[in-house]
Amino acid sequence: MQVRPTLTLDMTDPIAGSVDTDLLAEPRLVVEPGMAARVSAVAEPVLQGMGYRLVRIKISGEFGCTVQIMAERPDGSMQIDDCEAISRALSPVLDVADPIERAYRLEISSPGIDRPLVRRSDFERYAGHLVKIEMAVAHQGRKRFRGTLGAVEGEAVHLRRDDIRAGEDADVVLVMEDIADARLVLTDELIAESMRRGKAAERELKQNLGLEPPPPPHAKKSDPAKSNKPKPKVKPDKKNAPKNTKEHRLAAERLRRGEIDPTEGD
Repeated sequence: MQVRPTLTLDMTDPIAGSVDTDLLAEPRLVVEPGMAARVSAVAEPVLQGMGYRLVRIKISGEFGCTVQIMAERPDGSMQIDDCEAISRALSPVLDVADPIERAYRLEISSPGIDRPLVRRSDFERYAGHLVKIEMAVAHQGRKRFRGTLGAVEGEAVHLRRDDIRAGEDADVVLVMEDIADARLVLTDELIAESMRRGKAAERELKQNLGLEPPPPPHAKKSDPAKSNKPKPKVKPDKKNAPKNTKEHRLAAERLRRGEIDPTEGD
């Protein structure tokens, strides 16, 4: 059926600059069933060929039918220009493949700050942040967990729970392949990190496109370990203070005239 994309621009070139091929080809652990799986089979090769990774596909009845495709760069960043480029390249491919048998509205978006975690590298990248996890296979008799994401070990991820009840363990180890849905929880720390990564990605993009000069080789990065508090004022050393006051000048003149004994006071 006819696709009516929300973002269109004559910009179908792949990502400028180098791309981490290992991250680009990394498979998803959390995938969609049914109709969304058919859209995924069409969209993922196109995205990968452009240098992007598919994150999630969601089909809803909003505005008749909306197909939302979440995508990202291998480093986790995503700009508005990226969404426009994907929309321009993907729309005609979906028109031909026709994975949905009715008219729909195509929406390309970034994963967002409180993003879903769908790959092993996602769990590794956001270790230390608060997450909500829903299991496809129950773990210790429950399917829903919330807590701080820990280290990835083998095929499982550690989680420090903050929703424990009496008699339950605070630390659990969840098999990633058994996870149905995992999503970051919006916190101040997560917002700050997202802003930092977004600015770094935008700066790198401008440098790759030649719109911004690269940083000079002698440029120094600020050390976050150092304090930004103002330095204390240094008190003048009275003993070594310069003797250029009026009193000193008068005494020197009297000494020159012989009115003062230079040995006086020894």
